[in-house]
Amino acid sequence: MDIILIILGVFFMLIGLAGCIVPIIPGPPLSYFGILLLHWTEKVQFEQNFLVTWGLLAVGVTVLDMLTPILGTKKFGGTKRGTWGATIGLILGLFFFPPIGIILGPFVGAVIGELTHSEDLNKAIKSGLGSLLGFIIGTGLKLVVTGFLIYFFFKEAF
Repeated sequence: MDIILIILGVFFMLIGLAGCIVPIIPGPPLSYFGILLLHWTEKVQFEQNFLVTWGLLAVGVTVLDMLTPILGTKKFGGTKRGTWGATIGLILGLFFFPPIGIILGPFVGAVIGELTHSEDLNKAIKSGLGSLLGFIIGTGLKLVVTGFLIYFFFKEAF
């Protein structure tokens, strides 16, 4: 049974890593589930504080990742239309132009959204840059947390 749990854990670690880049997949929580699978084996027993701390971090960065493009757009002077444009651009970029669309989609979407509100191209580009910066920060945070979870998984499992 331990072998099956470890194999499933590796699967969740890999899907979690992919989820750090692909917005629809909740990467850190899936990687955390891989840690739980390893914990449920007889081979490894993580401490309760470790599990609670990393569980909260996994959920926290996932929620923060959803907010950083919005916060970035607003911080750089964007409006609700720019925020909606960034969100729609992210979704369209994911499906129609992967993998570069995941990065450029929020930027282009925010710019287009802002241009439907105002004809100020400089403000629209600034809003798009805020969205892009927020996306990069959120992705980076997810990669850091998932990277640590993968490290702990493989350190203990093998």
